[in-house]
Amino acid sequence: MRRTDVFGDGGAWTGLALEVESRRLPGLRLFAAEGRILLAQGERPVLLAAVDDDRCGVGFRRTDAYRSVVPPLRAAAAREAAGRPDRWAYRFAEHLARAADGPLHDGRWLLSHEVPAFWNHRNLPPSAHWGEMLVEGHPDGYLDWFVHHGAWEVLPLRPVPDHDDARVKAYRKQARDGILPPVLLWWVSGLDRHVVLDGHARLAAAIAESVAPPLLYLDRTAPGDEVAAGTERAAREYEAELARFAELRARHGDAAPTARRSRGPCWPVVSRSCARGRGPPGPGRCPAGGTSGAVSPVR
Repeated sequence: MRRTDVFGDGGAWTGLALEVESRRLPGLRLFAAEGRILLAQGERPVLLAAVDDDRCGVGFRRTDAYRSVVPPLRAAAAREAAGRPDRWAYRFAEHLARAADGPLHDGRWLLSHEVPAFWNHRNLPPSAHWGEMLVEGHPDGYLDWFVHHGAWEVLPLRPVPDHDDARVKAYRKQARDGILPPVLLWWVSGLDRHVVLDGHARLAAAIAESVAPPLLYLDRTAPGDEVAAGTERAAREYEAELARFAELRARHGDAAPTARRSRGPCWPVVSRSCARGRGPPGPGRCPAGGTSGAVSPVR
C-alpha cells in the first residue's frame, strides 16, 4: 500500500492518501438488498438494519461481534505522538493495511484529521455537543434519515463504555494531559453516518472530560485516473455547451436563452456518486433512494 502525505494551501499537513492494491473485497463490508442492510466483519454480522418503507430512516441492531482493527494503544505511544495527527495516521494506516477484517479494498483512500462537518455550530460544551452526535440505542436503535440527514452523526459499532470504566479512566487522564490518541472514524454513506472503527473508550473519555476528541477520518476517494477522466469529460462537455450557446447567439441574437434561464454552461456537469466505495443501500443509490433487487456487497 502506497502512502502519500497531503498538505493544505498553507503547507500544513491535512491527511494521508492511501493507494490500496490487490485487495478486491474488504473484510468489513456492507451488503444491501430489498430494504435490508448488513454490515459484516468476515463471517460475523456486526450490524443488521431494516430501511423504512418511506426511506425516512432505518432501524438497526448491533450484535457486539465487532472487533477493532487497531490493537490497544500504549500510554508511551500516546505521549510520543501527542499533537501529531500525521504520526497517528501512519500508525493507523499500518494497522489498517495489515487487518484482514478492516474496510480497506482496492482504490484510493484518505485518512484526514480535518472533519469540518463536526463543527459545533451552537457553541455547546464538548460533552453536550458530542453527546448529541452519538447515535443512541443498544442493541437496538434508529437512524433518522429525515430529520438528521446530513447531520454527520457517529454510530459506535459496539457500546460506548461508561465513564467509570477502567479503560475510560486511563484515557480521561490522557485527555486532561492533552495526549489522547485520536478516534478512528469511517464514513458509510449507506447508513448516512460515521462509524467508530477504533476508540470507543477514548471517545467516552473525551466526553467525560468535556474536551473535543481528536479524530482521524477514513473515507474512500476517487482514484487519480478516475479524477483525470472526469475532469477531461467535464471540460469537453463545458466547451460543447459554450459552442452551442455561441451558435444560438449568432442565430437568434438577444432572443437566445442565457445560462440564467436555461441549463446552459453553468449547469454542473460533474457529480460525485454516493455509491462508489461508500456503501449505499443499493448500487448507485443514495441512502434515501431505493434498494437493490439482489444481495450484493457494496464496494
